Amino acid sequence: MNTDIKAVIFDLDGTLTDTEKYYKVAWPAALEHYGYKADPDMILGLRSLGRPFAPRKFREWFGDDFDYDKVREYRKKLVSEMIKENGIPLKPGAKEILIWLRENGITTALATANDLKRTTGYLKLIGLDGLLDRIICADMVKQGKPAPDIYSYACETLGLHPRQTLAVEDSPNGIESALGAGCNVVMVPDLTEPDDDMLSRLYARVDTLSEIKGIILKTVEKEK
Repeated sequence: MNTDIKAVIFDLDGTLTDTEKYYKVAWPAALEHYGYKADPDMILGLRSLGRPFAPRKFREWFGDDFDYDKVREYRKKLVSEMIKENGIPLKPGAKEILIWLRENGITTALATANDLKRTTGYLKLIGLDGLLDRIICADMVKQGKPAPDIYSYACETLGLHPRQTLAVEDSPNGIESALGAGCNVVMVPDLTEPDDDMLSRLYARVDTLSEIKGIILKTVEKEK
């Protein structure tokens, strides 16, 4: 298949896996464990938020003495317990779209706020480890999302110009990261919809991952 889109770069939590719901529960529980309280909008704003932005945000909310690493470790423990009990559910069409892209000669990559060890473990557990050509994690770059570093590095690793890629994201922080790198961004909303400004900057907004196939095919039709 000949197309200007040579690769599709996916976020993980909330995009390929239905796991943001775990963090939505675990962050407030971890904060409460250490005597803090956050409202729902604050928790939604944490999606895909990486370093140094996440520690900075918590200090803005709770003061300079807030121990981000301690609270985050407890949150990780809670999420691990949820995964052990309930597994890691895939988003509808996740495996199918990865297979279809590979069969049609389009590179697949991952750009996730997770570290490499956790990411590879999750991918093996859910059977996606053999369907992604490149795995780019937050611990490989200087700044996490919403900075553009992770998507810029992904494009560099793939040897592609950002305009030759689709970045698939569910959250504003991830979308800002991909837009900042110059990628074409497709949003598959998970917990929130895009506002009007964000919607105007997207390449597309779709309901499910399976709709990416139509986006690729439409790109091919434009070339004919």
